[in-house]
Amino acid sequence: MTTAAEHYDGLLAEHYTWMLGGDLETVAAAQAELLRGLGLAAPPGENTTAVDLGSGPGPQTLALARLGFTSVTAVDTSAALLDELREHAKRSGTAEGIHPVHGDIRGALTRLTSPGSVAAVVCMGDTLPHLSSRTDVQELITDAAKALRPGGSFIATYRDLTHELIGPDRFIPVRSTADRILTCFLDYLDEDTVQVHDLLHTRRDDGWQLKAGSYPKLRLAPEWVNEQCRMAGLDIRHDEVDPRGLRVLHAIKP
Repeated sequence: MTTAAEHYDGLLAEHYTWMLGGDLETVAAAQAELLRGLGLAAPPGENTTAVDLGSGPGPQTLALARLGFTSVTAVDTSAALLDELREHAKRSGTAEGIHPVHGDIRGALTRLTSPGSVAAVVCMGDTLPHLSSRTDVQELITDAAKALRPGGSFIATYRDLTHELIGPDRFIPVRSTADRILTCFLDYLDEDTVQVHDLLHTRRDDGWQLKAGSYPKLRLAPEWVNEQCRMAGLDIRHDEVDPRGLRVLHAIKP
């Protein structure tokens, strides 16, 4: 079975910024507003560290730099997306404080940080459901709690796939422009997993070309994710659905 990392390398990484709307600076500005609205900002005059797990091309990484975090470590399995992040960081003048790391986000916090040293850990987009198992999610949240300093923030966004869609509702348009159309559809394998199938049409000189791929996603109930935060010692400050249908979770280390 293809993993999420393999699926992105083989199909989506090349088109990921396009999927976000095509203008990463605009997306980064919106993410900065989201984080600021949750109360996240680096204290002025301090050296503050943040970690972006599953950074992709870096909208959250760039947002954290905009909010004053002096060191932002961006971890992702896609070398191509991290290369995009480096280019955007250079153009925005934040390259010195941004540190891309190519690797698995599982265990990244224990490899890259010291306990109690990090002001913010973010895991956004739809990254949590890309992990292989609920155990991976539990361990990531536990690692985040250990890495955070007192008062530090853990922020995650993810899609709640626990409600099964039926018939045509399983087909979800992602984005379409004159040269590209991306649609996905969902197969519900069991109570824990949904198989996501991506259909990408790209326009060529001789017509349209189709590339398809699939990968599994976890079905994470918000109540379960919140309980993992509490068990790790984090206090839930915010848990709502945003206009895009993503859960937005903000937890604080007391």
